[in-house]
Amino acid sequence: RPMASSSAVLSLSEAGISPQVGVPPGEDVLDPLFAPTKEDALLVIDVQCDFCSGGALEVPKATDIIPVVNALVCRFQHVVFSQDWHPPKHSSFASQHAGRKPWDEVTMSYGKQTLWPDHCIQGSAGSSFHRDVAIPENGMVCRKGCNPQIDSYSAFFENDGRTSTGLEMYVQQLGVKRVFVVGVAFDFCVRFTCQDAATKCGLSVVLVSDGTKPVGLPGSVDATNRGLADAGVLVRGARELGSLS
Repeated sequence: RPMASSSAVLSLSEAGISPQVGVPPGEDVLDPLFAPTKEDALLVIDVQCDFCSGGALEVPKATDIIPVVNALVCRFQHVVFSQDWHPPKHSSFASQHAGRKPWDEVTMSYGKQTLWPDHCIQGSAGSSFHRDVAIPENGMVCRKGCNPQIDSYSAFFENDGRTSTGLEMYVQQLGVKRVFVVGVAFDFCVRFTCQDAATKCGLSVVLVSDGTKPVGLPGSVDATNRGLADAGVLVRGARELGSLS
């Protein structure tokens, strides 16, 4: 059974984040017939400054997804933004392992762990959401990676696979049955959010393919495609979503 939550799903005011308009939604990027219901939620994964151009852990072309993200945000009643929220000296940082460098893989108590540059440190400019992302007043925030000893790729569970972030309970309380997922990085946090939603939370999952970008480590994209297929995750472009309404 899942362990107790190490974080929580927060309102914008609880998280100290202001709503923002962002850039206009992309024209013609979304099927005009797409009409999500109250049983659908949009999960926007880690569209933070450190993962965007010039950030500490830049995901190539991450900002290219923002017009698609913003077009989707406008359509949903329920929108949750996950936020990587690491304390300084987090155990997933290569800087905390003598003789190691970013992208090395080590074994932690909970299994294999990729080491990263220091990034998304709590309260830093790099941890903030990118200014171009639309954040509505009723948007919610799910912070992850808060435990200094365990990383958290998934927005639902930490990398031990057991410790909940609180997101599963939140969507259950809303009566959500299906989640649409966008954000970065496709081959890490997006992948494991989708897999956990499908295999551990019993949700129907749609990954919006043009709303995500990968880090692209050796073999990571192929492994992600296999993992998503095995989990039964539906992958669709934003222009193909009308049939899912």
